[in-house]
Amino acid sequence: QVQLVESGGGLVQPGGSLRLSCVASGVTLSSTTIHWFRQAPGQEREGISCSSSNSIFTRYATSVAGRFTISRDNAKNTVYLQMSNLKPEDTATYYCAANHLDDFCQANRTSHWDAWGQGTQVTVSS
Repeated sequence: QVQLVESGGGLVQPGGSLRLSCVASGVTLSSTTIHWFRQAPGQEREGISCSSSNSIFTRYATSVAGRFTISRDNAKNTVYLQMSNLKPEDTATYYCAANHLDDFCQANRTSHWDAWGQGTQVTVSS
């Protein structure tokens, strides 16, 4: 059974940085594509980044491109989301999700997912 655990969220001032981690268990990370989503209160869950299982594809939503960087350490079964130049509108609960069928980072929130993490809260405020 695939399980994902996010960590690294917290309170940060505008312009600051955070690094989120998504640790996977029950799966070999190198065979699984990992997406990061976020959801703010009253809003739909938004896909913001993806790292494909073959490490060929990475994708970013327009809202985070140039500020967020996704990376993976397959030896540690961990995917990271480095977030820089954070803005108040980045405030949300951040989730990672696994999809072993999504070789090209094309899945969306309505696709089949092997597992979701429990989420980690990111608050950007002065």
